[in-house]
Amino acid sequence: MRTKAFGPLAVILFIVGAGGPASADPKGLWVAEDHAQVRIADCSRRSQALCATVAAARSSVDPETGRPWTDKHNPDPKARGRSLIGVYVLYNMLPDGPGKWSGTLYNTDDGRTYPGHLLETGPRTIRIEGCAIGICGGRNLTRVR
Repeated sequence: MRTKAFGPLAVILFIVGAGGPASADPKGLWVAEDHAQVRIADCSRRSQALCATVAAARSSVDPETGRPWTDKHNPDPKARGRSLIGVYVLYNMLPDGPGKWSGTLYNTDDGRTYPGHLLETGPRTIRIEGCAIGICGGRNLTRVR
Protein backbone atom coordinates (compact mmCIF):
# COMPACT_ATOMS: atom_id res chain seq x y z
CA MET A 1 0.00 0.00 0.00
CA ARG A 2 1.44 3.37 -0.96
CA THR A 3 1.00 6.27 1.44
CA LYS A 4 0.71 9.96 0.67
CA ALA A 5 2.92 12.49 2.39
CA PHE A 6 2.92 16.25 2.80
CA GLY A 7 0.24 18.19 1.05
CA PRO A 8 -1.82 16.91 2.77
CA LEU A 9 0.90 15.28 4.77
CA ALA A 10 0.70 11.62 5.67
CA VAL A 11 3.81 10.03 7.02
CA ILE A 12 3.87 6.43 8.02
CA LEU A 13 6.90 4.11 9.00
CA PHE A 14 8.36 3.52 12.44
CA ILE A 15 12.04 2.50 12.66
CA VAL A 16 14.01 1.90 15.85
CA GLY A 17 17.63 3.01 15.68
CA ALA A 18 20.69 3.56 17.77
CA GLY A 19 20.76 6.47 20.19
CA GLY A 20 23.18 9.36 20.02
CA PRO A 21 23.34 12.77 18.44
CA ALA A 22 22.24 13.41 14.87
CA SER A 23 25.05 14.67 12.65
CA ALA A 24 23.26 16.62 9.91
CA ASP A 25 21.29 19.83 9.96
CA PRO A 26 17.97 19.38 8.19
CA LYS A 27 16.79 22.91 8.95
CA GLY A 28 15.47 24.67 5.89
CA LEU A 29 12.79 24.41 3.21
CA TRP A 30 11.99 20.98 1.74
CA VAL A 31 9.71 19.82 -1.06
CA ALA A 32 7.95 16.44 -1.32
CA GLU A 33 7.31 14.53 -4.54
CA ASP A 34 3.75 15.90 -4.62
CA HIS A 35 5.15 19.48 -4.53
CA ALA A 36 4.05 20.24 -0.97
CA GLN A 37 6.69 22.11 1.02
CA VAL A 38 7.66 22.00 4.69
CA ARG A 39 9.95 24.28 6.65
CA ILE A 40 12.09 22.61 9.33
CA ALA A 41 13.44 24.77 12.14
CA ASP A 42 14.28 24.67 15.84
CA CYS A 43 11.15 24.23 17.96
CA SER A 44 12.48 26.85 20.37
CA ARG A 45 15.71 28.63 21.16
CA ARG A 46 16.24 26.56 24.31
CA SER A 47 15.74 23.15 22.75
CA GLN A 48 17.66 21.01 20.30
CA ALA A 49 14.33 19.63 19.07
CA LEU A 50 13.26 20.26 15.49
CA CYS A 51 9.76 21.10 14.27
CA ALA A 52 8.29 21.43 10.79
CA THR A 53 5.36 23.40 9.45
CA VAL A 54 3.54 23.26 6.14
CA ALA A 55 5.06 26.03 3.99
CA ALA A 56 3.01 25.32 0.85
CA ALA A 57 0.31 22.79 0.00
CA ARG A 58 0.72 20.59 -3.07
CA SER A 59 -1.70 22.78 -5.01
CA SER A 60 -3.39 26.11 -4.43
CA VAL A 61 -6.81 24.53 -3.86
CA ASP A 62 -8.08 21.34 -2.26
CA PRO A 63 -9.73 19.32 -5.05
CA GLU A 64 -12.39 18.04 -2.61
CA THR A 65 -13.58 21.53 -1.70
CA GLY A 66 -12.37 23.79 -4.51
CA ARG A 67 -11.04 26.13 -1.81
CA PRO A 68 -7.60 26.65 -0.23
CA TRP A 69 -6.37 23.72 1.86
CA THR A 70 -7.46 23.64 5.49
CA ASP A 71 -6.71 21.36 8.43
CA LYS A 72 -10.08 19.70 7.75
CA HIS A 73 -9.29 16.40 9.51
CA ASN A 74 -8.11 17.96 12.77
CA PRO A 75 -9.75 16.21 15.76
CA ASP A 76 -10.58 19.66 17.19
CA PRO A 77 -13.61 20.93 15.22
CA LYS A 78 -12.53 24.54 15.94
CA ALA A 79 -9.21 23.98 14.13
CA ARG A 80 -10.65 22.36 10.99
CA GLY A 81 -11.18 25.67 9.20
CA ARG A 82 -7.63 26.96 9.75
CA SER A 83 -5.27 27.18 6.81
CA LEU A 84 -3.02 24.18 6.32
CA ILE A 85 -0.14 26.62 5.80
CA GLY A 86 1.68 26.98 9.11
CA VAL A 87 0.33 23.76 10.67
CA TYR A 88 2.98 21.80 12.59
CA VAL A 89 3.51 18.39 10.99
CA LEU A 90 6.70 17.38 12.82
CA TYR A 91 7.42 18.29 16.38
CA ASN A 92 9.79 17.46 19.19
CA MET A 93 12.12 15.68 16.75
CA LEU A 94 15.22 14.98 18.85
CA PRO A 95 18.60 13.61 17.73
CA ASP A 96 18.51 9.80 17.75
CA GLY A 97 21.69 8.71 15.98
CA PRO A 98 23.82 9.99 13.11
CA GLY A 99 21.56 11.83 10.66
CA LYS A 100 18.41 10.73 12.50
CA TRP A 101 15.78 12.52 14.59
CA SER A 102 12.81 10.89 16.33
CA GLY A 103 9.63 12.56 17.51
CA THR A 104 6.00 13.08 16.55
CA LEU A 105 4.33 13.37 13.14
CA TYR A 106 0.96 14.97 12.50
CA ASN A 107 -0.91 13.41 9.57
CA THR A 108 -3.11 16.05 7.96
CA ASP A 109 -4.90 13.31 5.99
CA ASP A 110 -6.49 11.85 9.12
CA GLY A 111 -5.79 14.39 11.89
CA ARG A 112 -3.84 11.90 13.99
CA THR A 113 -0.34 11.95 15.42
CA TYR A 114 2.19 9.14 15.18
CA PRO A 115 5.72 8.42 16.36
CA GLY A 116 8.13 8.94 13.52
CA HIS A 117 11.57 9.77 12.23
CA LEU A 118 13.41 12.23 10.08
CA LEU A 119 16.43 10.64 8.37
CA GLU A 120 19.15 12.30 6.34
CA THR A 121 19.61 10.12 3.24
CA GLY A 122 21.93 12.41 1.29
CA PRO A 123 23.23 15.98 1.16
CA ARG A 124 19.98 17.28 -0.37
CA THR A 125 17.50 14.56 0.66
CA ILE A 126 15.71 13.60 3.86
CA ARG A 127 13.15 10.91 4.53
CA ILE A 128 10.17 11.22 6.87
CA GLU A 129 8.95 7.83 8.12
CA GLY A 130 6.35 6.47 10.49
CA CYS A 131 3.92 3.60 11.19
CA ALA A 132 0.25 3.48 12.04
CA ILE A 133 -1.72 0.32 12.85
CA GLY A 134 0.85 -1.85 11.11
CA ILE A 135 0.86 0.14 7.86
CA CYS A 136 4.28 1.60 7.30
CA GLY A 137 5.79 3.92 4.74
CA GLY A 138 7.63 7.12 4.20
CA ARG A 139 8.42 9.87 1.77
CA ASN A 140 11.59 11.50 0.57
CA LEU A 141 11.90 15.28 0.47
CA THR A 142 14.42 17.37 -1.44
CA ARG A 143 16.05 20.53 -0.08
CA VAL A 144 14.79 23.73 -1.68
CA ARG A 145 17.08 25.91 0.48
